[in-house]
Amino acid sequence: MGSLLCLLVVILPSLFYNVSADCSNGACRLLDECSSDGDCGSGLYCFSCPLGFIGSRCVRSSITDQFKLINNSLPFNKYAFLTTHNSYAIEGEPSHTGVPRITVTNQEDNVTQQLNNGVRALMLDTYDFKEDVWLCHSFGGNCYDFTAFEPAIDTLKEIEAFLSANPSEIVTIILEDYVHAPNGLTKVFTDAGLMKYWFPLSSMPKNGGDWPLVSDMVAKNQRLLVFTSIKSKEQSEGIAYQWNYMVENQYGDGGMKKGSCPNRAESSPLNDKSKSLVLVNYFQTTPVKEISCKENSGELIDMLQTCYGDSGNRWANFVAVDFYKRSEGGGSFQAVDTLNGKLLCGCNDVHACQTGSTSQACSST
Repeated sequence: MGSLLCLLVVILPSLFYNVSADCSNGACRLLDECSSDGDCGSGLYCFSCPLGFIGSRCVRSSITDQFKLINNSLPFNKYAFLTTHNSYAIEGEPSHTGVPRITVTNQEDNVTQQLNNGVRALMLDTYDFKEDVWLCHSFGGNCYDFTAFEPAIDTLKEIEAFLSANPSEIVTIILEDYVHAPNGLTKVFTDAGLMKYWFPLSSMPKNGGDWPLVSDMVAKNQRLLVFTSIKSKEQSEGIAYQWNYMVENQYGDGGMKKGSCPNRAESSPLNDKSKSLVLVNYFQTTPVKEISCKENSGELIDMLQTCYGDSGNRWANFVAVDFYKRSEGGGSFQAVDTLNGKLLCGCNDVHACQTGSTSQACSST
């Protein structure tokens, strides 16, 4: 009996935790076991999701570029984009006020890393603070030393650097806006060097019309879309009022109930087709990093299907999540691949679309 026990002690760990001998040094594929990021192939990293699988496996770390895979010759609203909720609320961000921060975080990568991995829409909370515009995860419309993350210009300069280095990319910023200083937002966007990329209000479609072609937006260098939650700024600063152009489901716990996709209070009903963009949130009111890998996987794709029906049979253009890289395999990246497949060719994955297709055409493979 003692020898059998010793044999089990030797065998069992190898069954559950051993990395295959032919899978290392960048050769491991999606969901292969791994011991480090270096084992995983391009676009993957080594991650543990105890709710989804035993040990560590290679999961996705970057998006599929739908423009390079298919085309960029369709209207902007015919594509889907990965969105990070509270993109600035980054774990490990040092205090910029000298006061320890007491608030929750929603992401692990900095904004530059998010953009490099394929995130194309950023949710930022802007506040008047210290006679400037800051990004804060706060309450009551006010920012405090213990809820402040950083001056907004720091993040905006990261976005400018990305747009400058990637002249065919488009970035969307969605602001939960508490800035009341006159032209406060205009000043910080100007100071960050972002106005040269600004997509003008005059080109934004009304009454549910199509947006300009992505290729035209790139050619004109109108590659930054900015939406604010303050309606008056559309007239006073030329910044688009979000809910004039998109519908949005309920954020937080209210948007995570299986089989239900209610609209956010500020948004018109999801099936209001006078707005041609659809935003789906899928994250908890209080983020829990350890379970986000499960939420960002099958549950997320199920919710996108639910919201499709509640949006008048329209697939989401933006899908917003916390801890965007955590998953059981494909995660939020696969969710966006699914959305782009549905939008571009009616398939369950953008990789099934025929290359160069501009119509509902699926490959047979």
